[in-house]
Amino acid sequence: MLSRFKKELKIKANSKKAKILQRFFKTGPGEYGEGDIFLGIVSSDIKEIAKKYNKLNTKEILKLLHSKIHEERVAALRIMIDKFQKGEQKKIYNLYLENTKYINNWDLVDLSAHKIIGEYLLNKPKSILYKLAKSKNIWERRISIISTFTFIRNNEFSETLKIARLLLKDKHDLIHKAVGWMLREVGKRDLNIEEEFLKKYYKKMPRTMLRYAIERFPEKKRKYYLFN
Repeated sequence: MLSRFKKELKIKANSKKAKILQRFFKTGPGEYGEGDIFLGIVSSDIKEIAKKYNKLNTKEILKLLHSKIHEERVAALRIMIDKFQKGEQKKIYNLYLENTKYINNWDLVDLSAHKIIGEYLLNKPKSILYKLAKSKNIWERRISIISTFTFIRNNEFSETLKIARLLLKDKHDLIHKAVGWMLREVGKRDLNIEEEFLKKYYKKMPRTMLRYAIERFPEKKRKYYLFN
């Protein structure tokens, strides 16, 4: 079944799109996605094929997740999300945490972290998120904050704000963007809570983080945070 899956995926490959994606996802030497290989497959095609092969077993899923081909890792995560939603929560949660080194680009994290880690932890202790937030691995740090998207959607903001504080001094732009995005999501649901956080920390926040957090603010209010 796995070989059929790979063949079907490669039929959708587009070499021109692959070159564009390899630049977009920074796959050059020294960049955050160094060495990542793209086939140039659109997301909707990956989603459709992953759904068709959602009965792949754990060994087969891991082969995809450990692949050097980006779209195969995307498909593996989509299958994991499907299995999680169908009842294999603990198994998939553990599998995810055991393989974070392969969830190694921002789109992979953003696709999956809140749907697996966030959903699993919604009504459970969340200490693992603080461990991930302190990781030397950028993707684990991004997983920690993006996982809280599920909590935000359930109007629970405290974990997002605590992890945001931990990541205020992070040096990576991709963490700044993720934190800013999650703060903006808090603000969509409770602007007062977001602004309470901003008033305490906006002068300490990296500019990218701040810009993402205040993106939806009226111009006058954006200028206040940017220039005061």
